[in-house]
Amino acid sequence: MTGLPQRWGVTDAEAAATYGCDELRPGAPGRWLRGVDVAAPVDVAFRWLCQLRAAPYSYDLVDNLGRRSPRSLTPGLDELAVGQPVATVFRLHSFVPGRELTLVLPPGPVARASGDMVVSYAALPGARVGTSRLVAVLRVQPLPRPVAAALCWGDLVMMRRQLQNLAGLAGG
Repeated sequence: MTGLPQRWGVTDAEAAATYGCDELRPGAPGRWLRGVDVAAPVDVAFRWLCQLRAAPYSYDLVDNLGRRSPRSLTPGLDELAVGQPVATVFRLHSFVPGRELTLVLPPGPVARASGDMVVSYAALPGARVGTSRLVAVLRVQPLPRPVAAALCWGDLVMMRRQLQNLAGLAGG
């Protein structure tokens, strides 16, 4: 798992780290990683991760029914509780305040189409003072090979856009 589409934009240290999704689904054969630099400190980057409660922040026409994802922070979205909806189709399973969100895909049509999927989003310190990194790690249960390949490439396209949007908004 060294290249596209399973891994994009993450460092070797980020790939070797353990996230909430790894602890939740340690045996899941699919582990997809995505990461971006953020020109803002960790607390600001994490606050933008909390904005996923409002919208997916990817391609709004595709995953937000054409509604534009908010371009400013929505008060109260950083008040997290297990079970809250996140990015439209996920539920908040656990979180580390100021650092990480772990989301699960509840039973339903999306889970039937894409399988049992768990994702963690982490806001981590960047290489320079005042910067950070947004890292997303997905654990995916076994799927038929063509389905897994299509889903992995599709996720890369969507999550790359999502992380770049969040990083751009956080960096102001």
